Amino acid sequence: MDLLLWLIDFILHVDVHLREFVLGYGAWVYALLFLIIFVETGVVVMPFLPGDSLLFVVGALCGLGLMNLPLTYVLLTTAAVLGNQSNYAIGRRVGQRAFQWEQSRWFNRRAFDQTHAFFEKYGGITLVAGRFMPFVRTFAPFVAGVAEMSRRKFSLYDVTGGVLWVGSVVTAGYLFGNVPWVQTNLSKIIWAMILLPGLVVLYGAWKARRQPPAAA
Repeated sequence: MDLLLWLIDFILHVDVHLREFVLGYGAWVYALLFLIIFVETGVVVMPFLPGDSLLFVVGALCGLGLMNLPLTYVLLTTAAVLGNQSNYAIGRRVGQRAFQWEQSRWFNRRAFDQTHAFFEKYGGITLVAGRFMPFVRTFAPFVAGVAEMSRRKFSLYDVTGGVLWVGSVVTAGYLFGNVPWVQTNLSKIIWAMILLPGLVVLYGAWKARRQPPAAA
């Protein structure tokens, strides 16, 4: 329970915790960020780790000169791409057995089903658009592996999505993260970055499920 409360606090106040880590441990922050992004995109049971909000705050820290912007781009894009490749490989190995898994503390069956419905409707573009959507970001490469998308096609979407996701969100943080109004309302912005994409996912999955099988 204590770990769960700490994790929730870290997600909602990622700006405070990350700044403290940078000031206390310096360059080790790059290793920490690489690990978080890799695990959040590469391990299907870890979709709750911070993604968009983390990248935005990292961009803001780069804007303050506390982190190196080019190095951040390269490392976190690499982590995002490799994380997806790992998740895809797990999905290929598990295969259709994933559809028989029940909801548990380690596997979010509802998120899996929603992402699968989204994938069935929009295909490979889910891997690019899903980068900006919590839960879909973690489950999309796994679903692509289960669906046996070719490695070549998957890698194209993977790299494209990783570059766009890391590049755009970090750049947004770099340009706007230290604007006084943004700093004042950062907690609300973090909430919006968590909730709004999730609502988009739910709506897309709902529409996909309502369509006849032939149309989906």
